[in-house]
Amino acid sequence: MNFSLAKYDTKVLMAFSETFSEEDGAFLKWLLNNGYPELAALSSAIKGSDEAVKWLLTNKYRHYAALDAAIDKQLPAYRWLLANGHDFLAVFSDAVNRNPVALHWFKKHNLEIFILLAKKIHNFRENQTYDYHKMHF
Repeated sequence: MNFSLAKYDTKVLMAFSETFSEEDGAFLKWLLNNGYPELAALSSAIKGSDEAVKWLLTNKYRHYAALDAAIDKQLPAYRWLLANGHDFLAVFSDAVNRNPVALHWFKKHNLEIFILLAKKIHNFRENQTYDYHKMHF
């Protein structure tokens, strides 16, 4: 199982989670200025930026572009994650979409930071209006 998001320090993951509740972009800038442009792009992609998705694809973060699409419940992206060894990201996309089995998996493995992150993303998405013309994976 590929733990690509789990490789980050808790402080970095907390900054990433705050990008979904901030208004001034301070945490997004912090990620950019401290060597985590992929997390800044992932945050922006989840928020609906096609430019960020293109950046992820161009800069070899296809798994994060697929995560964004899987969170949007695009089955081909979800299957791509599983087929390419990114089971952790597939489970995380399930957690964002409030799948109780996925949430339990994170709790069972003492990865509560990902439960918090999934809730932040879920809450952000629930309070947004989305463009359904967003590029499909």
